[in-house]
Amino acid sequence: MGVVASDNVDAADRIREEIFSAIGELVAFPNQGHKRPDLTLRRLDFQVVRDYLIAYAPDVNPSLVIAVLHGRRSPRAIASILGRRQ
Repeated sequence: MGVVASDNVDAADRIREEIFSAIGELVAFPNQGHKRPDLTLRRLDFQVVRDYLIAYAPDVNPSLVIAVLHGRRSPRAIASILGRRQ
């Protein structure tokens, strides 16, 4: 959100709130995401919020967010980041 924040602080705040809201919904209903075996073999689900991708472990109670990544990153970069996160 760094680029958005430097261009429009209000827009960055709205995106941040949408991401937090989506995470809250994932805690309540953890199986609403989708799998991305092209990014990781780990048991993670993904939820899209605008241009962002929330990676989370739905089997952990409450759901554990592993990363929030910009969806326009290369799949190779996203896979690398997820591989380093526990």
